[in-house]
Amino acid sequence: RLQTTEENYANPKTCLFHVLFKAASLAFYILSALFIDSFVIIFVVTVFLAALDFWVVKNVSGRILVGLRWWNEIDERGESIWKFECLDQESLARMNKKDSWLFWWTLYITAVAWIFLAIFSLIRFQADYLLVVGVCLSLSIANIVGFTKCRKDAKKQIQQFASQTIASHLTSSLQSAFSIV
Repeated sequence: RLQTTEENYANPKTCLFHVLFKAASLAFYILSALFIDSFVIIFVVTVFLAALDFWVVKNVSGRILVGLRWWNEIDERGESIWKFECLDQESLARMNKKDSWLFWWTLYITAVAWIFLAIFSLIRFQADYLLVVGVCLSLSIANIVGFTKCRKDAKKQIQQFASQTIASHLTSSLQSAFSIV
C-alpha cells in the first residue's frame, strides 16, 4: 500500500491571519458600497484594515512563513536605506513549502485585486474611491517590493556564505596537504 506524505501547513494560524487581513480589507471595500452610504467610513475602515494587513505581513507572517523581514530607515543625511533580515541557510531550507506558496501568491493576488478595483473605479469615474484603492494598492505593493528585495538579498547572502565556506574548506585542505609534506 502506497502512503502519500502530503505536506500540511506548518503555521496554520499565521496562514489564516495572513489571508484573513487581506480578505477583510478587500471584502469590506467591495461590500461596503452595498450597505454604507458614508465615504468617510468606507475610507477609514478599508485603509485601517489594509494597514493592519501591511503590518501583519511585514512584521509577523513574513518572518514566520518565509523567514524574511524588511524595513526602511532614513540615515543622518536623509537618505533611505533598505534593511533586510533573513533566517540562516539551514532554517530557510526547512521552511514549509505550502506556507511559502500561500505567502507569495496571496501577496500578488491581493495587489492584482486592488489593481482590478482601481480600473473599475476609473471606469465608473469615482475618483474618491480610487483614492481608497490607491492607498491600499500602495501598501500592498510596498510589501511586494520589500519582500522581493529581501528574498534577493537573502539569496545573495546564501551564495556568499557558500562561497566563503568552500573557500575556507579549500584553504584548510591545502594547508593540511602542505603541512604533511
